[in-house]
Amino acid sequence: MAKHLKNFWLNSMSDTNDKTQKTGAIIYLRVSTEEQVDNYSLDTQLDICKKEAERRGYSVLEVFREEGRSAKTIRDRPTLIELLEYCRKNRKNIGAVIVYRLDRISRQTADYLAIRKKLTEIDITLISASEPTGDTPTERFIETMLAGFAQMDNDVRGERSRNGMKARFLSGLPNGNIPLGYKSKNGYAVKDAEVFNILKSAWDQMAMGTKSLREMAEILNKQGLVASQKGRAEKLIRAQTLSCIFRNKFYAGKLTSRKYGLEVQGQHAPMITEEQFYKVQAILDGRNRNNAPELSKRNQDNPSFPLRRIIKCSRCKNSFTGAWSKGKKSRYGYYFCQKRCGTGSSVPVKVIEDTTSQLLDRISLQPETVKLINAYLKQAYFLRLGALRNKREEADTELKKIYELRQSLIEKNLNGVYSDDIFKEQNKLLEEKIGGLQAAKSDSVIDKYNLETITTFIQNKFTNLNDTFESSLLKQKRVLMCSIFPEGLNWSYPGYSNTQINPFYRCLIDVQEHKVKLGTPGGIRTPD
Repeated sequence: MAKHLKNFWLNSMSDTNDKTQKTGAIIYLRVSTEEQVDNYSLDTQLDICKKEAERRGYSVLEVFREEGRSAKTIRDRPTLIELLEYCRKNRKNIGAVIVYRLDRISRQTADYLAIRKKLTEIDITLISASEPTGDTPTERFIETMLAGFAQMDNDVRGERSRNGMKARFLSGLPNGNIPLGYKSKNGYAVKDAEVFNILKSAWDQMAMGTKSLREMAEILNKQGLVASQKGRAEKLIRAQTLSCIFRNKFYAGKLTSRKYGLEVQGQHAPMITEEQFYKVQAILDGRNRNNAPELSKRNQDNPSFPLRRIIKCSRCKNSFTGAWSKGKKSRYGYYFCQKRCGTGSSVPVKVIEDTTSQLLDRISLQPETVKLINAYLKQAYFLRLGALRNKREEADTELKKIYELRQSLIEKNLNGVYSDDIFKEQNKLLEEKIGGLQAAKSDSVIDKYNLETITTFIQNKFTNLNDTFESSLLKQKRVLMCSIFPEGLNWSYPGYSNTQINPFYRCLIDVQEHKVKLGTPGGIRTPD
C-alpha cells in the first residue's frame, strides 16, 4: 500500500496551494455480500451519499463502485486505486470524497489515516455520510476513533473466524477444499458415490504394491476420473496428484493440521482403514516388508531375470540378482546371491527356469479341484451376500433411531432442558455412533466383487501355473510369484528348499491332496 500512496503523493505535489472553492465531489461505494443482507447495498449507499453531497453544496462528478471485495490491502482494491489516481489528475475540480462510512476506505486505521492525509495534502476532504467528520480537532479525533473502531471490529471478526475454523477442525469437520472422492453437503464431507468407489479401488491396488503412481494415473484417467476444484477447470490425474492423495490421512478417517499440530477423528466415512493407509505409505517410502515389488527399482529390471529379488539365499537370506556373463561365442545369464556368500555359486538362468517350472507344475490345481472350489465359492458368496444385506439393513435401522434421538436432543437443548455442555457431550457420543455405523455400511458393499470374473480367473490361471507364468508380462510374473510365495523362493543348491506358500493357496493344495475337506461355508475344516 505504501508504494501506491507514495506515487499518489509525489504526482500531486504541484498546485496544492490553490485554495479556491472546489464544488466537485467523488462518491466511493463498497459493499460485501454479507452487508447486502443488512441493507448496505450499493444503491442504498449511493442514495445517502448523494443527499449528503447536496446538503454540503457539492455536485457529484464521478461515482466509483467496488462490489463484493473484502481485501486486506489496497493493492487488492483496484477501484480505490483508480479513485486516487482520478483525484490526482482532477484535483483542481474535486473538493471532497464522500463515503457512506469511514470503514469503506479501509478497516485498518493506519491505512485509513494515510489515505486521508494524502487527500488533505491536495485539498480534498474525506466525508462520511453517516458519521461526524470535519477539520476541527474534535471532529478529527472522533474520525480517528471511528477508524480505530473499524479496525478493532475487523480484527475481532478475524479472530472469531479463526476460532470458528479451529473449533470446526476439533469437531472433526474439514476446513477448505474437500478431497477427491468426497463432496460438501450441509457443512459435512460426504461420499461422492461414483468417484469414491473408483478411488477406493485405486487404494486397494496401491496396497498390493504392484502399480507405480504413473501407472495408477493412467488407469484412473482411462476410467474418466478427473481432478477438479471449485472454480477451476478439470484436469487429468497425474502422478503428483496421486502422491498427494495417497499421503492424505483424510481417506483413513482422520483430519490433520500442520497449523494446529493436531490430528483428530473426522466425522466423515473413511475410505480405507488406518492399516491400509500405513501399508501404502510403506510402499511409497520403499519400506514394504511383505516383498511387494520395489517399484522405483524393479521397473528398470531386465525381463530376462524375472525372479531377481524374489529368490532368496538360504544361507544369508539376501536376495538373488541376475547378470550376463560373456563367453567366447555368446552371452550367458546367471542368478547369484548379492552377498556372494558361496551358496551354489552362480546359478545359470536355465537351471532356475527349469526348477521353477517343476515347482509350478507341482502346485498347479487340477481341473476337478478348481470346479469343486468354484462351487464352494459360489455357495459361500451368496450366503455372505445375504449376511451383508442384513448388516446394512440393521445399520440403517440403528441410524434412523440415532437420528431421531439426536433431533430430540436438539429440541430439548433449545427448550432449556439440557445445558449446552450436556448437549455437546451427548451429541459427540451420537456422532461417534453414526460414524461407526456409516463405516460398517461402507464395509458391507455387496457388489464389490464379480463372482463370475473370480471363478473364471481361477480356472484359467491356476490349472497350469507354468503356462500362466510364461505367458505373463514381467510385472505380472512378479505379482504371481509374490502372491503365491510371499516370503520369496529359498534357493539351496541344487533347488528350492523350505519355500513357504501363501496360506490361502496352501489350503487349496491341501484340498486337492485330500488333507482337508471343504465344510460348510463358514470356512475350511480338517477331517474328523
